[in-house]
Amino acid sequence: MTADALDESRLRDLIPGVLAALVHRGADFATAEDAVQEALLRAIETWPHQPPDEPRGWLITTAWRRFLDLTRSDAARRVRERRVSDEPPPGPTESADDTLQLYFLCAHPSLTPASAVALTLRAVGGLTTRQIAQAYLVPESTMAQRISRAKRTVGTVRLGEPGDLHTVLRVLYLVFNEGYGGDVDLAAEAIRLARQLAATTDDPEVAGLLALFLLHHARRPARIRADGSLVPLAEQDRALWRRDLIAEGVAILQAALARDRLGEYQAQAAIAALHADAQTVEETDWVQIVEWYDELVRLTDSPVVRLNRAVAVGEADGPQAGLAALAELDPALPRYTASAAHLHERAGDLAMAAALYVQAATQAQNVAERNHLTLRAATVRQRLAGET
Repeated sequence: MTADALDESRLRDLIPGVLAALVHRGADFATAEDAVQEALLRAIETWPHQPPDEPRGWLITTAWRRFLDLTRSDAARRVRERRVSDEPPPGPTESADDTLQLYFLCAHPSLTPASAVALTLRAVGGLTTRQIAQAYLVPESTMAQRISRAKRTVGTVRLGEPGDLHTVLRVLYLVFNEGYGGDVDLAAEAIRLARQLAATTDDPEVAGLLALFLLHHARRPARIRADGSLVPLAEQDRALWRRDLIAEGVAILQAALARDRLGEYQAQAAIAALHADAQTVEETDWVQIVEWYDELVRLTDSPVVRLNRAVAVGEADGPQAGLAALAELDPALPRYTASAAHLHERAGDLAMAAALYVQAATQAQNVAERNHLTLRAATVRQRLAGET
């Protein structure tokens, strides 16, 4: 690594293996994580001037020494200090299995989803508490407490205990869906972590999740107008979509599907790929999209998936068919009212559509969505006024 080659994102890629190595050597998770963070900061300060020959080994050595310093300075840990050895001799510094186990640890079922996401970003992603707090738009002290509680919760859990890969994927999915806030792009961070996880396991669902992220992220440049308002998929300028990410996502997805072990993330990615494949909205293969939603319903039996399927049915078989499918679902579902408004608009029932758009705006989960639904209501009302 040369002095001008320091890339903080590449540096953070090393963090899971370094932290896993310390925990395997006997370090408790909370102190090890603090030591790794300090080693990371030290690397950022010194590597541009004194780049190491073995970056991972340098980080493990520096973090281990810092762990010993922290342990020795804490009288309450003297008993434990006698149990830890001095710096181990050089040897293997990381294994893919160690990194995967660290993901399992940060997504431990004893943690709440919010805590699991925060701990993953901190311990696996290498982000600072301040960066995570800014991304989630909460005070740094609040995020520090959340991370601290999470570290205490998993403090007695050892690497090597059975973990649930689906929980890990769900945590990364939550990270991606948080959007973009502060100085950390959480969608890009989720993609980076998913790439890292894909390098540690050959599970096709990991590849499916990475493909899903890439395919959704490819549409990002067309999703928001200059004034911050949302652009619906049907209205997006597809020339702005990133074809490099689409090609990569499709290739990863095809390789995963070829293994014939279908999972929900592969099915979601297949739907996203069909949208990405259409050069215009009119060319969208809605019939095949409905078929993939059928697979997704079979895999998850999720009411939200059924809601999205109803909208797709409305595109494939007409709005009345979509409304019939929607009528079978609970109106309390998120975005149920907005979906009903869209289908009524397509059916030509503009008065009902306008009223439902107004109602949906009051239920919106964020300002951008609320403004979009309010604008749709106003647009439909204008059309209605022009017909009378």
